[in-house]
Amino acid sequence: MLIIGLTIGCQKVPLTGRKQFIMVDSNELLALSAGRYKEELNESQVIYSGSNYQMIQRVGNRLRVAMENYLNRNGYGDRIKGFQWEFNLIHKEDVNATCLPGGKVVFYTGILPYTQNESGVATVMGHEIAHAIAAHGAERLSEALLANGLMESGQILINAYSPEKKRQANLLLLQAVGIGYQYGLALPHSRTHESEADHLGLIFMAMAGYDPQQAVVFWQRMASNGGQKPPEFMSTHPSDERRVRDLQREMPEAMKYYVAPKPVPTILQDEDDSEEITAADTNDIDIPYTTLKPKVKKRNSSKKPVTSAKISVKKVSSQKGYKSTTAKKPK
Repeated sequence: MLIIGLTIGCQKVPLTGRKQFIMVDSNELLALSAGRYKEELNESQVIYSGSNYQMIQRVGNRLRVAMENYLNRNGYGDRIKGFQWEFNLIHKEDVNATCLPGGKVVFYTGILPYTQNESGVATVMGHEIAHAIAAHGAERLSEALLANGLMESGQILINAYSPEKKRQANLLLLQAVGIGYQYGLALPHSRTHESEADHLGLIFMAMAGYDPQQAVVFWQRMASNGGQKPPEFMSTHPSDERRVRDLQREMPEAMKYYVAPKPVPTILQDEDDSEEITAADTNDIDIPYTTLKPKVKKRNSSKKPVTSAKISVKKVSSQKGYKSTTAKKPK
């Protein structure tokens, strides 16, 4: 089993070229991920409307299109085989977001005051999507299986000892393997994964038309709001200082993929309202999050999900500028 894993599990991460060892079947991992994702939504208040929800959808789809185009053009299409992308916003105070294997993205409202705008959301979402594309979850699971195999091998050798020596040897083995795995393999690899996700996420957001330099601004903002942290060698994440330094070093590479989008003036009009507002389309620069209370519902509720008001979009042409009035609040 281990030999088979070594034979078929050597892969290279897109863009970084890092070799990784994976001995986990991707289909099994996708199935496990789908189950965990379903549980998360069923137990949460999922937001289905409002400007924050629309922002998550907009950023997610821009990243998805840009990233998929790159992977398919460069021979990495297998990395997203079986992915069915979904972008969810959950009403929860946790400052967190994640992307499960299979393309299931979950954002918590608690992180929006830190992201502040679309570039901030793109920074976080690009980072989380990068974890899934780089198969970091499968790699960590493979490492755990390898450590478990070493433990079993050690116990086989210990069985030849006398009962008293066997007990002492088992304790030493547990300590040795546990500490060795935690600080020798798990933590360094977790930090490698975090740094790699920063690198890939930086490029993904640039490909999607978001200024990668805003990623540095976001992480500096996060650092200024952070509390006391453990030393870097004991943390699964790089220190904030190292993270910012690494992003700045990788910025020239990311800027090669970045083309600033041009705002396209449009009018958003509610079908049930005669008043209009002007706004930029999905290529606008930075639309901030709103603190308005969103409409939420429990996923496992029997009621139908709340949907956002329908809007029609049309271009405006005027030599003197663009007409702008205040839209009425939805009834």
